[in-house]
Amino acid sequence: MTGKPEKTVVLVNDFAKAGIDGEIFSAGGIESVELPSGCICCTLKLDLVTTIQNIVAQFSPEHLLIEPSGVASPSGVLEAIESAGTGSASVIGIVDSTEFAELYELEMYGSFFEDQIVNSDVILVNKTDLADQSAIDAAERLISTVNPRAILFRTVNAKIDMPLPDAPLQRMIVAGNSHLHFETYSFPLADKMEFALMQQIFDDLSRGEFGRVARAKALVSTTNGPYRFDSAFGKTDAIRFDKDVTAGRLVVIGENLDDAGIGRAVRLT
Repeated sequence: MTGKPEKTVVLVNDFAKAGIDGEIFSAGGIESVELPSGCICCTLKLDLVTTIQNIVAQFSPEHLLIEPSGVASPSGVLEAIESAGTGSASVIGIVDSTEFAELYELEMYGSFFEDQIVNSDVILVNKTDLADQSAIDAAERLISTVNPRAILFRTVNAKIDMPLPDAPLQRMIVAGNSHLHFETYSFPLADKMEFALMQQIFDDLSRGEFGRVARAKALVSTTNGPYRFDSAFGKTDAIRFDKDVTAGRLVVIGENLDDAGIGRAVRLT
């Protein structure tokens, strides 16, 4: 790529009070603005409109990337962008190919999945390195049935090596009552947690020991160094973080959560 880099700002929305994603972007040298403690497709929609307008006025970016909470509906975000009057937008969805077809057919999240797929212009069929061919094919067939206009890319770690298509010239926002009403809890973590303890906590979260966990994530300084832990739909990852963590925290999103039990577990150090 030989052209001048275009200024890009990332607007990060964390559902919980203790934001994590903004620090992850900052560690990678990406300019970001955080809008934590709520969901930008409903409770923070007016804040989102104001924040977008402020970012445009302050930074004049060529591109604004909005990274919403994992429980946000694209239709609500698109409505806010339209209200902000800042121009057209493309929606990039990410599908976990290892389990999307199964979760969709079980109707586990109903119209929420529909909203995400129907309103996406580009969909990354991700984790193709971990899924078998039948799961990938099933995911792509379902996506094409729900949204035949979407452009699909098979990806690993959500990476693509080609330019994204331009924003659509016209869009009909398909909206509905598709917001997921999850509980969310944030927990401060000690300055140096035992790595094995954090791994155990995330394994327990994934197995449902503390309720039905849709997503859990943590930034934490461990006895093995700084780490980022993630859990989604029963799968856990522990990834070395690129900078020191000065305020460790854990965020858990789900249903019927045992917040007291989680709190006791993180204090076992």
